[in-house]
Amino acid sequence: MPAPLTRRTFLGTAATAGAGLALGSSSSAAAEKPAKTPKNASGAPAARAASEWPVWDKRDEDALIGVLHSGKWGRTGSGGARVKEFEALFAQRMRAKYCVATSSGTTALLSSLGAINIGPGDEVILPPYTFVATFNAITASFALPVFADVLADSFQIDPAKVAAAVTPATRLLLPVHIGGTPCELDAIAEIGRQRKITLIEDACQALTAEWRGQPVGTQGLGGCFSFQASKNLTAGEGGAVLTNDEAFANQVYNFHTPGGPKPGPSWGRAANYRLTEFQAGLLLAQYTRFEEQQTRRTENATYLSSMLQKIPGIAPAKLASGCNRAGWHLFMMRYDARQFAGLSREKFIQALSKERVSASSGYTTLNNSPHVKALAANPHYQRIYGKDTMARWVDRNQCPVNDRVIQEAVWFGQTKLLEPRSEMERIAEVIAGVKKRAGDLAKA
Repeated sequence: MPAPLTRRTFLGTAATAGAGLALGSSSSAAAEKPAKTPKNASGAPAARAASEWPVWDKRDEDALIGVLHSGKWGRTGSGGARVKEFEALFAQRMRAKYCVATSSGTTALLSSLGAINIGPGDEVILPPYTFVATFNAITASFALPVFADVLADSFQIDPAKVAAAVTPATRLLLPVHIGGTPCELDAIAEIGRQRKITLIEDACQALTAEWRGQPVGTQGLGGCFSFQASKNLTAGEGGAVLTNDEAFANQVYNFHTPGGPKPGPSWGRAANYRLTEFQAGLLLAQYTRFEEQQTRRTENATYLSSMLQKIPGIAPAKLASGCNRAGWHLFMMRYDARQFAGLSREKFIQALSKERVSASSGYTTLNNSPHVKALAANPHYQRIYGKDTMARWVDRNQCPVNDRVIQEAVWFGQTKLLEPRSEMERIAEVIAGVKKRAGDLAKA
């Protein structure tokens, strides 16, 4: 059985022709007129030829050349103004008071945890259905990651399991808005308030997502975002921390640059996680088409979900009641093989691929992965927490609902949602066709 694709591998290979359109621009070097859609062997319309992500044109070229010629490539000293300009733009767009740009989403997390001095002896609660960087940001500080199970219908962290996971050592709640869909923020924020535990949102996949009319990232102390190559807004790498707390913003700044100059207490900890002027210039250029792209993703995701909900055995991820808008980095759904005559998920994805609908099985079981379980034998962790505690830690982190979700998940990447509306219809037709042939496909 082939190994499941990782998020980055999938999104890097599943870019589609719709992603090659520079929306709102007639001068795009990447834009091409789609050819007439041919028919495939089953008689359904075939998908258009794949194209590369990200979209770029002369705007992006000019941004990079402008930084090059300025001779100011970094933000420190007599550096340029692009990073500050992007921070102001992103803070305004996300309705936050402060933004600190970083070199990646991971370093946004690292800077945030460093700013509040998370360290040995502290416990941090996170979901198991997330990219490994969330876990790595915790262990980089020698804090103890504690997994709280997810809700099957939404793929998001379960507030009840968060509450159950809290101990006197819990210093931070680190929920993840996976796929760009907000988790149950009201309940999680209330846990933080009642128990006096800091809340920081991992919103790396959730650009423009909103909870009760407010963009994610500022419901707690702060939020972390990513502009990595697969993201809906990208500079190849890059990240940002948003907050409405000036003291926290200063601490994040001081942590992300060696010996930072901002006022506030010093923990004697810092790093170099700065965004470059090149990346900021590219993000500013990418942003000129970003809002229109997000509108298309939202419209297509809503339309696709309305059609797939009518197919027994396909359950698009549920949006929480407080979600006004999802970021649609991923279109996630659960696949029930029993409703498809026992056709395995692997064969289902293969059948979609033959109809030129690229899909992924998503994440593997993070909390039981060799990388995570190796922490139990880490001598530094055994010295800090004790061998018995670390031996019990593996059992403590079992998440049975997540185990089931892992087996049922199917993803489409954000580039698929940039396709024409007709492609959403074709996807639904293909899945319905696979269901009709599921018995034969299962025997093949």
